[in-house]
Amino acid sequence: MDHFELIDGVMHAEGVSLETIAEQVGTPVYVYSTATIERHAQVFREALAATGDPLIAFAVKANPNRAVLATLAKQGYGADVVSAGELMRARAAGIPADRIVFSGVGKTADEMRLALEEGIFQFNVESEPEAEMLSAVAVEMGKIAPIAFRINPDVIAGTHAKISTGGKENKFGVAYDRAVQAYALAAALPGLRVQGIAVHIGSQLTNLDPLRAAFEKIGALMAELRAAGHVLATADLGGGLGVPYDPAEPLPPSPAAYGQMVAKATKGWNVRLMFEPGRLIVANAGVLLSRVIRIKQGAANDFVIVDAAMNDLMRPSLYDAWHDIRAVRPRGDTMSSTVVGPVCETGDTFATNRVTPDFEADDLMVFATAGAYGATMASTYNSRALTPEVLVKGDKWSVVRARQPLETLIAGDNVPDWL
Repeated sequence: MDHFELIDGVMHAEGVSLETIAEQVGTPVYVYSTATIERHAQVFREALAATGDPLIAFAVKANPNRAVLATLAKQGYGADVVSAGELMRARAAGIPADRIVFSGVGKTADEMRLALEEGIFQFNVESEPEAEMLSAVAVEMGKIAPIAFRINPDVIAGTHAKISTGGKENKFGVAYDRAVQAYALAAALPGLRVQGIAVHIGSQLTNLDPLRAAFEKIGALMAELRAAGHVLATADLGGGLGVPYDPAEPLPPSPAAYGQMVAKATKGWNVRLMFEPGRLIVANAGVLLSRVIRIKQGAANDFVIVDAAMNDLMRPSLYDAWHDIRAVRPRGDTMSSTVVGPVCETGDTFATNRVTPDFEADDLMVFATAGAYGATMASTYNSRALTPEVLVKGDKWSVVRARQPLETLIAGDNVPDWL
């Protein structure tokens, strides 16, 4: 469910016309709906009600805008972070440190120091060398680092290869058959407090079976670790539940179905469960608003050339990902075309030979389900400014990240004195 609907023939974000935003902010621009973010946060929490009092830590990488994070902080959400920058953003947005989990395979000593200073809830440690580094940093600071090992269960998620994280060939986590050894090492290291276990097998999962299989392996491992004397109080089950992008594809499992599966799979674990939803909360809460520059006749098909590009929305180029394309003021007719941006790459293509609303030059369109892994992955390739972001709440709206002036972009370069 989202709150992007036609009102009097014009697409609105809640009570705000997208034509108004385009006129006052320019295009391309990301537009987020507060009502959609809040609704998805509530639905996911309700789906997990049978699991007790879980810590739901939003995956900041999905959308790190501080206004989005502040919206989720008001919903009682924590944060799953993978860098010092994400940790600082989460804290700046008002997310308490005791709701923050630090994941990622490449934490540096400086990042560990920052997290320890902040007093975060848990480090999800992904290797034995990382545990040794964290131990040394914690001892140096006179701190105790609460940790869980992220386990790689060697379960194939069935999603795109570039967002699958639970196979043995992936870089993430401690191999399942090394887990007992890793926990024994951590228990003997000073400055660490082993408190849990973690797993995350991938993103955009459309089938619950891989998740169920991973959780079953984690449950068996927990029993083995407890038998070895380890105290486990938390179990971080990651995120990954998919959202509908292509309306022609079957719907992914609902949060309610996911919650029922989790409750059954974790019965008797006697831990506080933790979750890291990202895409599920914000994907359908955002659109990328763009304007048609021109229609170009091609030898094989016509091209709809828009002012958004692959540097603004990387997912189609990176993953061959589908985003529904909708007209802001639809005429009712359709056309078949290839929708592309102005970047000098053939990969700057949003849709190939797709039937879309009929577009003409200067029309406004949106790329739907763009609230996750959209603005956060943007770049300044081709010296294009980073895309601004707008947050809507009812009939109010605010620019929550301004468009970067090109002069500022260029001023960031330093020319050496020999030139």
